[in-house]
Amino acid sequence: MDAAQELIDTGYAARREGDLSHALEVYTAGAEQLRTMEQPIRLAHALRHVADIQRELGLRDEAEANYAEALAIYRGQPAASKLDLANTLRGYALLMESLGDTGNARDMWSEAGELYRAVEVQSGVDEAERQLTLLR
Repeated sequence: MDAAQELIDTGYAARREGDLSHALEVYTAGAEQLRTMEQPIRLAHALRHVADIQRELGLRDEAEANYAEALAIYRGQPAASKLDLANTLRGYALLMESLGDTGNARDMWSEAGELYRAVEVQSGVDEAERQLTLLR
């Protein structure tokens, strides 16, 4: 296991325990290490988790930048999984809703729902449909 993965695993554990500040610190450190490793899909995954934590902590501007970067990386990687892309869109859509940007939130929920349907994650499909209904 590389040092970046050790940091990410520590961040995961901290987040699960509710220590979001520590989780953010170590996930961010893990993402920074991944930048030097030229592993874009792993970097995008870490950035998405960093953005999720930032969103939960109310760090909206920081979260938006990390969601945008993760999304751009995933879209540029043919090997990126549809589930990872859907999960990134989900978090980004939640952020857009909190910012009052319902147009972008609807677009993201719509795409996320289609991706969840494609990978047969019914809970994701259901959530996307609920959110789209609320945004109408």
